[in-house]
Amino acid sequence: MKIAIVGTGYVGLVTGACFSEMGIDVTCIDVVQEKIDNLKKGILPIYEPGLENIVTRNYEAGRLTFTSELASVINEVDVVFSAVGTPSDEDGSADLQYVLGVARSIGKLLNHYILVVTKSTVPVGTAEKVRKVIQDELCKRNVKIDFDVASNPEFLKEGNAIEDFMKPDRVVIGVESERAKNILECLYKPFMMNNYRIIFTDVPSAEMIKYAANSMLATRISFMNDVANLCELVGADINMVRKGIGADSRIGNKFLYSGCGYGGSCFPKDVKALIKTAAKKNYEMKVLKAVEEVNEMQKSILFEKLLKYFDNNIEGKRIALWGLSFKPETDDMRESPALVLINKIVDAGASVNVYDPIAMEECKSRIGDKVSYAKSMYDAVWEVDALLLITEWKLFRLPDWSILYKMMRHPLILDGRNIYNKQELCAKGFKYEGIGLC
Repeated sequence: MKIAIVGTGYVGLVTGACFSEMGIDVTCIDVVQEKIDNLKKGILPIYEPGLENIVTRNYEAGRLTFTSELASVINEVDVVFSAVGTPSDEDGSADLQYVLGVARSIGKLLNHYILVVTKSTVPVGTAEKVRKVIQDELCKRNVKIDFDVASNPEFLKEGNAIEDFMKPDRVVIGVESERAKNILECLYKPFMMNNYRIIFTDVPSAEMIKYAANSMLATRISFMNDVANLCELVGADINMVRKGIGADSRIGNKFLYSGCGYGGSCFPKDVKALIKTAAKKNYEMKVLKAVEEVNEMQKSILFEKLLKYFDNNIEGKRIALWGLSFKPETDDMRESPALVLINKIVDAGASVNVYDPIAMEECKSRIGDKVSYAKSMYDAVWEVDALLLITEWKLFRLPDWSILYKMMRHPLILDGRNIYNKQELCAKGFKYEGIGLC
């Protein structure tokens, strides 16, 4: 089987690499020629553990190829996956111009049956729009060619995407024909040798599942952050609360960690899009609106703690940030709490030193010289008045506290992910605050 994947961003490149690893002939397509040229040289546009090796191995074996021309491959493949971006529009709805652009190109070029699969996260009803665009182009050409449209949303965690794709906990596929079902079942069979985990649905349900899943996870995070903030006011400990409620089998222990807010390319965008989808149907998603509100507030929680500690005046202070990406094992800074904190700290008259093992270049491309970029985690804390832990990278988990104590001008630790032990640090002479700790 031969497939094409349009879009070489996070979803498209991981999908293409993993399919090719299973022996499938894959062509990845992107309109940005520079990205295609770099991929042929082994230079990836994203950081994801293990991805570079898989891309290089399969490119050299000829199973994975790259081009900027859909026309050069569309009539040689059986399936086209659309994995282009769906960024938030100004009103919060998903911008479908790239998805529909791919559909338009397919309609202009198609000369045999093909299965068009939407891999991008799209609102319910997008498949019908894709179908209409393709059919309209075929009508303009006065040709009759059968095709199917399916929905196959991705559930990849950045930093663990290869494992998630190769050993998925479920594969959701929305189809409208037995032919499309058989093709996709065959395509995913190599990943299901030990446990069949494909869930077939109608297309609208598949589109909704993706949004509902991300919104549920975002809801759990915001709920725990809300509870954590209350814990501080009443003298409870969020870590103990988390263990207590997580032991309930109806709740479980996943996504119950409090912190300084979620970010990334999925949760913020998808929550907004689902709220907007409901609004178009004259329905208000009250819970999700609260989820969004709590998360935006939570991104400022460390700044509020910093201000409170220094009596609402941090002018002239030097502040260190450990971590810039929205989560470990990625350089993705989209909607990262670090960006909010940097802006607030700088606007308040303080200077900022930052260190992240992967996301430094990404930060430079976003905010330039607004901060000082340290050469190491220890270099970042030299003569600072406070250290803010933003991203729980492994190398930050067990620092040499004696070195930090000597290097810092003021030994204040604000832990945005609750990875340190308060009693231990206080015994070493540090001032410590986490999120929701008594």
